[in-house]
Amino acid sequence: METNTFKREEIKRHAIDWLKETKAQAADGHDYDFSNVEDVFNDIFNTGYYIIGTYQAKQWLGDMAFDVIGAVKDYEEFHFGESTTDFSDPELVVNMYVYFIGQEIIEEAMLAADVLNVEVSV
Repeated sequence: METNTFKREEIKRHAIDWLKETKAQAADGHDYDFSNVEDVFNDIFNTGYYIIGTYQAKQWLGDMAFDVIGAVKDYEEFHFGESTTDFSDPELVVNMYVYFIGQEIIEEAMLAADVLNVEVSV
């Protein structure tokens, strides 16, 4: 599957910012275990939407909307055997795209935030 580059750095920056903020909170006494990459990924990319609102999603997609739709469709068919995202909903399209780009960049982001294989507890 081809690696997608549209807004990849923005998505990676979002993850790095989240990781650094969480690391700072952990240093202030809020426990967080960074040792399980899948759990960290889930917390960043699967517990809330990256973009909320149809207008914001349309703005984010810009003239790349059909490319992103194609990427989401390819991803879902490759991983799930079918595509289930409602492509008439820009918010769902953006957030599914961010989800799978997040899978590609999570370890890079964790390295950049200096939290890969780190356990912080007080």
